[in-house]
Amino acid sequence: MENRDVTDYRLPPRGFKIIQEYREKRAAYEKLMSVVRDTLAQSIKENNLYVNAIEARVKTEESIAGKLLRKGGKYSDLLSLTDVVGVRVITCYNDEVDKIAALVGRLFEIDWENSIDKRRMHEVHSFGYNSLHYICRLPKSVCEDPAFPELNEIRFEVQMRSALQHVWAVLDHDTGYKSGFEVPKEYQRNLSRLAGMLELIDEQFCVIRTGISNYRRHVHSLVSSGRFDEVALDGDSFGNYLELHPFDPLNKRIAAINQAEIYETSLVGFLKVFRFLGFTTLGDVEKMIQDCSEDAYHLAAFQLGNTDLDIINSSLAVVNLCAVYLLKRGGGILELTRCLDELNGATEKNRRRAEKMFELAKKLAFMDSVNG
Repeated sequence: MENRDVTDYRLPPRGFKIIQEYREKRAAYEKLMSVVRDTLAQSIKENNLYVNAIEARVKTEESIAGKLLRKGGKYSDLLSLTDVVGVRVITCYNDEVDKIAALVGRLFEIDWENSIDKRRMHEVHSFGYNSLHYICRLPKSVCEDPAFPELNEIRFEVQMRSALQHVWAVLDHDTGYKSGFEVPKEYQRNLSRLAGMLELIDEQFCVIRTGISNYRRHVHSLVSSGRFDEVALDGDSFGNYLELHPFDPLNKRIAAINQAEIYETSLVGFLKVFRFLGFTTLGDVEKMIQDCSEDAYHLAAFQLGNTDLDIINSSLAVVNLCAVYLLKRGGGILELTRCLDELNGATEKNRRRAEKMFELAKKLAFMDSVNG
């Protein structure tokens, strides 16, 4: 569109001059956009932050002309427009906006007088557009390019908002600003109600995430201090529990039977098995280890005694513990098979393994009292 005659925009002389200046310096603005976007993306990654998206654009000539038509008297030259280059960072959660803002403040020079926090502009009973807008300059310490000496003079805008705030902004822009006419009050009220709902949802996502984080820290503290009876058995707590390597002592005893090495494998899948056994707390798992370890060891001795196996799987101790636990409670081949099915998925191989395990277990002393 650069071949378009400037007079077609019907701007005052100052506006013509700004459009001409834009055409001459467009390459510098494109360069600035790339530097700001890439600098932000790299810094976000280095600080272990996660964002939904980073968007960047340079205003089109037509967009600048439209702005000059609406507010032409406000701008004296191209540098007085602060949003020709715009970068938008969309976070997943509302409380992450301030983290990104702090990052932007460390990277760039902020023009605080022209920056706006629209989140704080609403009255008590009003809802609507929420976003944090910083007007910035690029410090020479971040980037300096002799080919573009104006790079460090141009101001640019960084918008920061949550994903839900972004959804609202897009919808509101489409139904209001872009429509070209005033939205009737009945629709304005509905839009305001929707804005309030989105704001509440945004807030509650943060509350839920904070609650989950606090729960995980609490669980970690309880597990670390050995208060297993107070910890519900779930994915988070079981993961913390496995970090204590609770099955290692039994595995090492079993490995010593044949002077075998232990092949470490994930034990996360045993969460399903423990739930099948009716366990509800980590204390239930601990009690099983205390009550069944000796018999689980002897069962392993029968399994390995006549073999020359020099490598055992780290799951062997847990499988034998579960088997002894079931058998002590009157279970048989069917229950052993179902337990293995929970762990590995239903196969005929599980049935055969359960039968062999049951035959070996009949040699254990506790089976006499169970069968009796």
